Amino acid sequence: MSNEINVKFHIRRYNPKKDKSPYFQVFDIPVSKGMVILDALHYIRENYDSSLAFRYSCRMGVCGSCGMLINGSPTLACNTQILDVSDKEITIGPLPNFQILKDLVPDLMPLFEKHRSISPFIIRDEKELDDPEGEYYQTPEQLEEYLQFTYCIKCGCCMAACPTLATDKNYLGPQPLSQAHRYNKDTRDSGRKKRNEITGSRDGAFKCHYAGECSRVCPKGVDPAKAVQILKRQLVFEFLHLIKKQEPCQKLHGPGKGEKLDIPEAPEKTV
Repeated sequence: MSNEINVKFHIRRYNPKKDKSPYFQVFDIPVSKGMVILDALHYIRENYDSSLAFRYSCRMGVCGSCGMLINGSPTLACNTQILDVSDKEITIGPLPNFQILKDLVPDLMPLFEKHRSISPFIIRDEKELDDPEGEYYQTPEQLEEYLQFTYCIKCGCCMAACPTLATDKNYLGPQPLSQAHRYNKDTRDSGRKKRNEITGSRDGAFKCHYAGECSRVCPKGVDPAKAVQILKRQLVFEFLHLIKKQEPCQKLHGPGKGEKLDIPEAPEKTV
């Protein structure tokens, strides 16, 4: 590679099967413009130490697998340019607020379990599921109400940055709470009352101190801090009976059984 410079990588290592505590190992890596942190980790594993453990998959900032702590900030290794971070030294560790499985691999099961607890799916009544009458339509304005919060890739960066979660492992955290808000705002959903039991509990939204770090580090711009504050307002208004306990789902439009929509037919295939 041309125009290379050497950058020192301080990698936090820990194997619970043999190490008493985590330690740092230093590697001197040749870096050129365009290389990302994930490239450097692959270089270390291929040229220095094949036992280095880290998690990755898509390499495109989509799957969220390679979340890690880079120079003190939780972010994705696959879309972080090395020279944007430093041209001298870089420190890499696993995401905080999670147990370490090995080296740079955190145990994200607590995140997934908390996410599952808020019923992250559209809830409808059983009668309609068994005997559907038609489609529910959503306007572009209704979609905009929650679209931003659908971009979450469950990388864990927001949970790692949360100071409340650092001191209270029972706190739901920004990722599950923002996703609860995402489904609450979906006009096709009827499950807000069920989610309120979780998000309004002692470990729910009101434990958030609004530090805002979760939104600062989010690689997809989800802004979970905003979602949590809106969720707090909704919980308070419902408690004070200032809004309905559950907004009615959007009125059914479109065809009934046996009817057809007046939709233009698709053009014939050209290939």
